[in-house]
Amino acid sequence: MKKTLITTAIAVASTLSAASQAQAEELTISCGAVGAELTLCQEGVAAWEEKTGHSVDVVSTPNSSTERLSLYQQILSANSSDIDVMQIDVVWPGLLANHLLDLKEVLGDDAAAGHFDTIVTNNTIDDRLVAMPWFTDAGVLYYREDLLEKYGHEAPTTWQELTEIAREIQNAERAAGKDGMQGYVFQGRSYEGLTVNALEWVASFGGGTVVEADGEISINNEHAAEALDLAASWIGDISPNGVLNYTEEEARGVFQSGGAVFMRNWPYAWALAQSEDSDVRGKVGVTQLPAGGENGQSAAGLGGWNLAVSRYSEHPELAAELVAFLTGEEEQKRRAIQASYNPTIDALYKDDEVLEAVPFFGTLYDTFVNAVARPSAPTGDAYGRVSNAFFSTSHDVLSGTKDGTQAVADLEDELARLKRRNW
Repeated sequence: MKKTLITTAIAVASTLSAASQAQAEELTISCGAVGAELTLCQEGVAAWEEKTGHSVDVVSTPNSSTERLSLYQQILSANSSDIDVMQIDVVWPGLLANHLLDLKEVLGDDAAAGHFDTIVTNNTIDDRLVAMPWFTDAGVLYYREDLLEKYGHEAPTTWQELTEIAREIQNAERAAGKDGMQGYVFQGRSYEGLTVNALEWVASFGGGTVVEADGEISINNEHAAEALDLAASWIGDISPNGVLNYTEEEARGVFQSGGAVFMRNWPYAWALAQSEDSDVRGKVGVTQLPAGGENGQSAAGLGGWNLAVSRYSEHPELAAELVAFLTGEEEQKRRAIQASYNPTIDALYKDDEVLEAVPFFGTLYDTFVNAVARPSAPTGDAYGRVSNAFFSTSHDVLSGTKDGTQAVADLEDELARLKRRNW
């Protein structure tokens, strides 16, 4: 009798195990190309796999956001199920919405409760929640606290102050034997990152946001021209010529190795600058980006990434559950503490453990909440071409091909051709 019970128990266990294995599914996700971002994603995915018994393949995609968007568009236009969950930029929901699952249908109407309203609104197209907020971003200014103290300066509040302080410290440090010291590094390559940098310059000078919320083209004005001309004056002075090919990582590499006084970057760079192998560990401060001109104000470009589910996924409900887990409060808190990725959940900006790990999440809270959006909403499907025109024109000014006045006039004409009667 005892043997029969044991045999039956083993048989039942085997049946349950087989059923469990039969129910286990495999998903694919694109969620970061390199570095800490990829590692954090892999760790989050592993936690979900352990919790659910399902498996997830983290697929490789280009690090360049422009190239990644092109890849996504190719996959989605082919109705391919190759990638179930996609990490999408904050400016892509409108571009990709027709190919993405409405997450409210699977996760419920309160799926995004507690997340920043502005990002939820950004991700809601025709009343469809096409992406869940994962982490937000806004441009910030990193500076060498030790060098500013050494030369008797506070953090600059205007771009002109930054220019003068950067030049003074750079030249003094070079005279002292640090030949490679640069005053200011930023994202100057002709790509989406330059769109954000140039938008920050223009908006901080009161030059608008290239295309306004009502769809009107606003870039052709003297404030925008002045902002671009000032940025061009940095090249070969406080910024190396090589900055014309810098993305976020090239700028961070120079700053983190002790080679620059100031850097514009995203909050993710904080944790890396404080890492044990960083040459500037304990020497870095973070503040809001400078204002432009006498009547300008600080303007931080809105960044951030979201997670979306392809409409062509073979397991859309399961993929949505993975998205809900990765964008949930526990996972966002872990990412904030470990690598200073900005949460999209308001409550985490009051969390003591988060604020201990990243103090400026508290002091720059308003910067993150009020960041300046790129004109993706008013330009809709044309945004990619609008951004390309803007960063290409900005690069022309930085490289000395055009001056600001000519550049903004030419850009207005180009955008008018893209707009025609309406976006």
